[in-house]
This record gives sequence, C-alpha cells and structure tokens, in this order.
Amino acid sequence: MNYSKSLDTLVEDIYQVIDGLSDNKDIPITEEIATEFGNKIKEALLHWATPRNQEQGLRMSNIGKPSRQLWYDMKLKAEPKKVHPSVQIKFLYGHLLEEVLLMLTKLAGHTVEDEQKEVVVSGIKGHIDCKIDGQVVDIKSASKFAFKKFEEGTLAESDSFGYLSQLAGYEKALKTAEGGFLVINKETGELCLFRPDDLDKPNITDKIKSIKKDLKIDSPPERCYTPIPEGVKGNMKLPRECSWCTHKFECHSDANEGEGLRVFLYSKGPAYFTKVVSTPKVQEA
Repeated sequence: MNYSKSLDTLVEDIYQVIDGLSDNKDIPITEEIATEFGNKIKEALLHWATPRNQEQGLRMSNIGKPSRQLWYDMKLKAEPKKVHPSVQIKFLYGHLLEEVLLMLTKLAGHTVEDEQKEVVVSGIKGHIDCKIDGQVVDIKSASKFAFKKFEEGTLAESDSFGYLSQLAGYEKALKTAEGGFLVINKETGELCLFRPDDLDKPNITDKIKSIKKDLKIDSPPERCYTPIPEGVKGNMKLPRECSWCTHKFECHSDANEGEGLRVFLYSKGPAYFTKVVSTPKVQEA
C-alpha cells in the first residue's frame, strides 16, 4: 500500500488541522468520520462498563514486566485487587482519549489500519492498537510526568510497564521496524510521537525465551529493583516501581531483619521501608 502521509509529520499535521479553529475556520469533519467516531466512543464506553476477568499467563501486554514480578503473578494467583472508582474513571477516559487520537489522525489525512489486530510471537498473543502509515503505533494517554519520558525520548531509562517490549513484539509479528508511541498529555492536551531507536527495543524472541525459563524455576528470580535511601540516616525504602507492585510484601518479606516491609504514611503517599535505622516522624500503618 502506498501511503500519502509520513508518520514523521503526524503530530504537526494534527495540530495544523486543529489550528484552523483559532482562525475562526471550521474543521472539515466529514459525516463518515463523525459517525465512525461516535460508534467508537460507544464501543469504548460499553467495553469499559463490562467487567472482564484478567487472563492468566503471558501476554504481549505483560511480557515487558520484570521476570520476578511475572513469577509472582503466575505462582501466587492472588485475588485481583479492588480498584478504586477514581481509578476506574481514569481507565474510562484513557479509552476515550485513544479514540480521540485515532479520529484526529484520520482527520489529518493519515492512514489507520489493523485496529486491535491479534498477533502471535513465540506463542504469546497480543492485540495492537493500530498501524499508522504502515507502522505499528501504540496509543498512550499519560500524566505530565510520564509524558516527559516519551517527549524527551528517555523511556528506555525507566520502562517499568514494558512498553518497549510490547512494541518490539508487535513489530516482530507484523514485520515492521519503525513504529512508536502516539501519546497525549492528559493534563495539557499536548501530543508527541516517540519512535524509539532499534537499540532501545529488546530482541523479543530472546526475551520471551528467557522469561519462560525463569517462570519454570521453583524460587523467584532476582529482584527487579534495588531499595533506595530515604534521607541521610540509613533508612532504605522501595523505589517508585516497587511501590506500585501488588507483590511487594511477599517479595520483601525478609525486609527489616525478617519483620517485613514497614509502611509510613507521608502526605505525598505511603513509603515502604526495607530498613529503618531512624524511625520517621510520621504515622506508621
């Protein structure tokens, strides 16, 4: 297929179309685009409103997680953690923003195809968001903090959700190599397109093989992240990536000389201490 637009100019082209509003010009939304967008929003809403049991096992969406976290996911089979209603609302507008970005992409004259197409690599299944102008593109809505990693091209330095592995898997399946992430800052509406270098993307076949090997062992693989200092008195706590993990208490059951993690309730949120030399002057959970 010949593509009339280049992925390189995607964000610029979207902005150019929208910029007409500031000049008191209508955006040329066709009846076809408006109808399709309305239907997509309806589908996203109904999908969000229908509970689904999370599939057990390896999937392209989790293949980028650290091996130890995946080991606990598979071995413990813990009851799903109850999600707060505010987080469910975040999930909803994440779905809606994805459809907004795809609509704007089409409005800007770029080709969108293979939406939610199923792919398989080394027995691992996944569903791509889409291809834009012939390349795999993952759609993301991000906080200001996360947006910077895409905007500045530093995702590889802190890819705790395994986005690069996911992209590498999709590209392996579809035999493409120049895709990336179309990201919206959900606080400001800014857009960016991040296309990582080949060196930033793992060899997904080797990675899958390594993870499958790690999941067969009886004890958990090495820890994903190292505790970091809290203050200057010798206290140590879990880094941000571990704080989000549902397995942190099992994973660090040997912390504090076998007592386990100690949790202190700071105003900015709980901190999980692996070593307490000087007791913090805040409430302990």
